[in-house]
Amino acid sequence: MAFGGGGSVEVPRNFRLLEELERGEKGIGDGSVSYGMEDVDDVLMRSWTGTIIGPMNTAHDGRIYGLKIYCDLDYPKKPPKVRFLTKINMNCVDSRNGNVIPSAFHVLGRWKMNYRIETVLVELRREMASSSNRKLAQPTEGSSYE
Repeated sequence: MAFGGGGSVEVPRNFRLLEELERGEKGIGDGSVSYGMEDVDDVLMRSWTGTIIGPMNTAHDGRIYGLKIYCDLDYPKKPPKVRFLTKINMNCVDSRNGNVIPSAFHVLGRWKMNYRIETVLVELRREMASSSNRKLAQPTEGSSYE
């Protein structure tokens, strides 16, 4: 562990991810986002799944979006890779494959170690409701990326 002059302690990666898993399993906020391990046998805790329920009064209202989240071994020092499985039209998502584009999504583009998987999902949902995304025409409901 590293002790800095400010008294900060770096928590080991797996402890951090176990804490995130516990939070995800308990449910967070109003239930509009959720997440958990894709494979419980993944001892490195790299592959996660997420769900976002689209915000009300937007083109996403009532839609359920599935995502894959990949936390490489350098997480949380570096952001996870995030990909929508459910087709979505958003200015920060590559329409060809569902990848969230870090340079177009502030949370991934300006990643901070205290951000979590929860932060990514909550902020993606907030981005859905932003003025640049809230009224964009959406692909057929239930369609997914290959």
